[in-house]
Amino acid sequence: MSLDLRNSTLVLVGHGSTLNAQSAASVRLQADAIRSRGVFGQVLEAYWKQEPSFAAALRSAWHRDVFVVPFFVSEGYFTTQVIPRELGLPLIDGMAGPGSHEVGRHRVHYGAPVGTHPSMTGVIASRARQVVERHPSPEGRPGPGECSLFVAGHGTSNSENSRRAIEDHVAVLRGQGLFHDVHAVFMEESPRIEEVPDMAGVANVVVVPFFLSNGLHSQEDIPVMLGASADVVSARVRAGLHAWENPTCVRGRWTWYAGAVGDEPGLADVILRRVTERLAV
Repeated sequence: MSLDLRNSTLVLVGHGSTLNAQSAASVRLQADAIRSRGVFGQVLEAYWKQEPSFAAALRSAWHRDVFVVPFFVSEGYFTTQVIPRELGLPLIDGMAGPGSHEVGRHRVHYGAPVGTHPSMTGVIASRARQVVERHPSPEGRPGPGECSLFVAGHGTSNSENSRRAIEDHVAVLRGQGLFHDVHAVFMEESPRIEEVPDMAGVANVVVVPFFLSNGLHSQEDIPVMLGASADVVSARVRAGLHAWENPTCVRGRWTWYAGAVGDEPGLADVILRRVTERLAV
C-alpha cells in the first residue's frame, strides 16, 4: 500500500486525565513535533479521559486515510479493546489489534502502541545517560558501566502484557552490556520499586520510569517508593521542580531518577515508524 501522507491524517491517542493537566503534555509535545515536519496533512490528538475523545477526533479528520497510533507503553485493555471500540473498528471476541478498516467515510489504519516498539530500548538508555550527565554526584559522573539501571513500570495482575514490554526492553539492554546490571521493577508486582537499593549491583543507581506521561505515578508515587519523603515530593512538584533531587543518596547508593520517557525527542521517530509499519502491509 502506498499513500501520500500529506493527504492523510494522523491521530495520536493517549490516556489523558481530568485530575492532572500534565498527563496530556507529552501527547501534545509529540504531536507538535510531527506537525512541524509536515509529514501529514493533519495531526490530531485524542484522549480517553479528556477531550477530544477518540471518536470526536475521528469525526474531525479531514482526510479519508487516518493513521491512529496509541501513545501507550504496552498492549492491553486500552489498546486492544477501548480504543478500537471507540473508533468503531470491527472486534473479534471484543478485541482488535493493528490493521486497516473502513469506518464510515474513513479508512482507519490502526497501529501498535508506541511503547512496544524495539527502538524504545534506545530511548530508555538515552534517558538514563542524560540524567547522570546533567546531574553529577559529589564523586563525579559515573559511566553507564558503573551504574545499575532500573526500568520502572506500573505492573498489574490483571494483564501480563502490562509488564511484558518492560521486560522485553530490559532483556535487550542486558544483552547490550552497556550498564553494569539492568532490572525491571514495578509499582504493583514483584520485584517492587521499594527493592531497588537491595537489587542494585553497584553503588550508582539510575531509575527510568517507563511511563509516557508525567502523571501522578511518575511524578510522585515512584519517588516516594524510592525513599523520598511524600511531603518533600509534593512540595517540589508544587514549586515546579523535579520530584526527585538528582542524585540522592539512598542507603549508601547515589540514586538518579529520570522523568517519564514521553517527552524524549526521539519518540516522534518511533511514532512515524509505527505509521510506516501500516504502510508496508
